[in-house]
Amino acid sequence: MKRTFLVIASAVLLVSFLPIALVAQDSGDDRGESERPERSAGVDDFVVSFLSGGIQLNPVLSYTSSEAQIYSGIYEGLVSYHPLTMEPVPAVAREWDVSEDGRVYTFTLRSDARYTNGDPVTATDFRETWLQVIDPDTDAAYNFLFDIIEGVREYRSGRSADSDDVGIRVVDERTLEVSLRRPASHFLRILAHHAFVPLHPQMRRTRNWESADIIGNGPYRVARRSEDEIVLRKSREYWAADEVVIPQIRILLTEEGEADSVTDRFNRGEIDWVTGGMSLSEVQFPEMIVLNPLFATTYYFLRADVEPFSDHRVRRALALLLPWEAIRSSDIHLSPATTLVPMIPYYPDVSGIVEPDVDEALALLDEAGYARGVRIPVIRISIPQGEESSRVASLMKEAWEEHLEVSVDITVTPYPAYFDALSGSDFTVGTVSWIGDFADPLTFLQMWISDSNVNDAGFANQRYDTLIDDSMQERGEDRYELLGRAEEILLQTGTVLPISHSPSLNLIDLKAVDGWFPNPLDVHPFRYLRFSEQDPIPGVIRYESGRSDPSDRRRQRVIHRDNIRSN
Repeated sequence: MKRTFLVIASAVLLVSFLPIALVAQDSGDDRGESERPERSAGVDDFVVSFLSGGIQLNPVLSYTSSEAQIYSGIYEGLVSYHPLTMEPVPAVAREWDVSEDGRVYTFTLRSDARYTNGDPVTATDFRETWLQVIDPDTDAAYNFLFDIIEGVREYRSGRSADSDDVGIRVVDERTLEVSLRRPASHFLRILAHHAFVPLHPQMRRTRNWESADIIGNGPYRVARRSEDEIVLRKSREYWAADEVVIPQIRILLTEEGEADSVTDRFNRGEIDWVTGGMSLSEVQFPEMIVLNPLFATTYYFLRADVEPFSDHRVRRALALLLPWEAIRSSDIHLSPATTLVPMIPYYPDVSGIVEPDVDEALALLDEAGYARGVRIPVIRISIPQGEESSRVASLMKEAWEEHLEVSVDITVTPYPAYFDALSGSDFTVGTVSWIGDFADPLTFLQMWISDSNVNDAGFANQRYDTLIDDSMQERGEDRYELLGRAEEILLQTGTVLPISHSPSLNLIDLKAVDGWFPNPLDVHPFRYLRFSEQDPIPGVIRYESGRSDPSDRRRQRVIHRDNIRSN
């Protein structure tokens, strides 16, 4: 792996190889009485629990899905996600025009779009922030998402040092013009990703984000933060502040090993939403376990940038020796996967490796000069801590050592330090779960182009790069056909070994909270959340609640759960 950044939950970036039972530490409360009245803390706060690993507040360098969710409260781009459909909706940009050839987008910014300190959000802020993301020296995880813009690939790879060659132009402070390399029907969906948010000039100059006062432009401002909590308060400067109902959001940053504690606090109504790290056996209200299909895949990958694994025959041979029926067992996985891209309407059937073939594997190794694996160095499998990761790694080790004259080592690293382990070079096999940043195959495939910062395998294939590039000129099924052919290169060369299409798992009372909808990206913008006693958000579907007393929302939520328990 050449880069340190991984998506664990994104575009995006939650890693579903983590055991369900990982979580939370009961966060301490060092706030003074003068900062927040006790009743407000108990009634009006919305409390959400995240696993703490890897969370930072700098959107330029972020890479986790938890960060993506938190950023929905702090920052806002030209467009944002609709909370139900995940389609792009106007945000800082109130409208846009597209040229007849589909290559030039002209965005008109809202005159009342402001940062939390009152400064206006300008077109220059967008251009300068985007240039910072694609600057080769920044090494931002998501810089490849900008490749559809004219001149970006040359600029971020260092082949061009002139930012004027990049197709991002400030017409005036309320007008931003973006020129694409080719027409791209998915461009607006990509823009909803947090990599495209603007940063205030002061934040663009900030080097120490740990102690900085965060200036954002979203519906909430960062009021306070510590190692175990981030408090967001409604921003009066937000252009749609009158549509933001919940005055304060408390984000609990939890640690491993406290699943029972977090689940108990959820049962008692002290936590409104648990995003991960819960003990399902301790959940007293099963209807509050929200499990839905997620646009995500858990996979293993083989290094392709070091010998002899840089030889596709060696990678394919290793993949063909694995006991796939046991690895992808339906007794363990809700949705076993043989492909990287989850099911999408009109996407072609793609062929991956679905069963072992020892004869072909041995023939490939002999052809590559490694008969029966002789001369292949130690195969090092790097996995995060967890029963399922250990199970799969053990099956791999047994198969390779049974059929080949090789030695296989397994290295286990606790989350979140596992990401740092993958930034080194001392491993052969790694594992990641990738959640799509937008509902398109490209979110799974563009990351494997040869100069991508999240190409963990170091995979480089000119034919693959060309197919991805050519797909951007096409639309509909013709585009999907090219992407499907690219995916088959990844699968048939044994570079990417899909295991399962991961579900989304949350704890939340959907009768007590409006504006939260199960969706395949598992993104739930904070702007739309409200307790169900409130009136529905304009243009957003509302769940029925049955609440009768809006004066004490948290008390009603607890009573609701107590009634369920008694029944």
